Amino acid sequence: MPRAAALGCPPVASTDALVHAVRPPAGDPAGALVLLHGRGTSEHDLFPLLDELDPERRLLGVTPRAPLTLPPGGAHWYVSVGIPRPHPETFQATFELVSGWLDALLAEHGLDHDRLVLGGFSQGAVMTYALGLGGGRPRPRGLIALSGFVPEVPGFELDLDGLDGYPVALGHGTYDPVIDVEWGRRARELLEGAGAVVTWRESPMPHAVDPDYLRVLAGWLEELLPGP
Repeated sequence: MPRAAALGCPPVASTDALVHAVRPPAGDPAGALVLLHGRGTSEHDLFPLLDELDPERRLLGVTPRAPLTLPPGGAHWYVSVGIPRPHPETFQATFELVSGWLDALLAEHGLDHDRLVLGGFSQGAVMTYALGLGGGRPRPRGLIALSGFVPEVPGFELDLDGLDGYPVALGHGTYDPVIDVEWGRRARELLEGAGAVVTWRESPMPHAVDPDYLRVLAGWLEELLPGP
């Protein structure tokens, strides 16, 4: 059953709002890297990617668990009812909940949104677009969206103004049977049309993360959030 926090209860601006795993930085953090997992997994799924993307541990790394528990199991960010339209009520509730959690996380560690890179895979990529580009939300330093799509939800809009030069890294499997690669291409076209600088990798694989692309993203990330 869905947890109460994602069913209309007011969002709590606290890091206790979501279960999450933390990988501490080696020293004072140059910023934060937050990764959102895909449907039906947990905060542990993308946790190993923190070291892949930030091998020197310059950043605070965090992987939260989605707030919904749904069949066939695992954690979910929203009820999946089709692409590109998540279930509106669960999507909106999760958006509000995770917005408050993310703001509290950064405040707890003395970081601003311009020191945050937000990323995700599959459903987590959908939420990355929403949280990173949603109207009224502070914009992170950059976004990583892997194997996802830009959500279309009644009453919810992206703010694509002022994206000139904004860094976004997108990746998608050419043979993805879950979310067709065309959705990744559409996201690339949308963001480039708004002025964003999009790093794109289309990999000959199914619905999965390309390990070779992670090495590219590690360099991309280091340029975005250099050390002090």
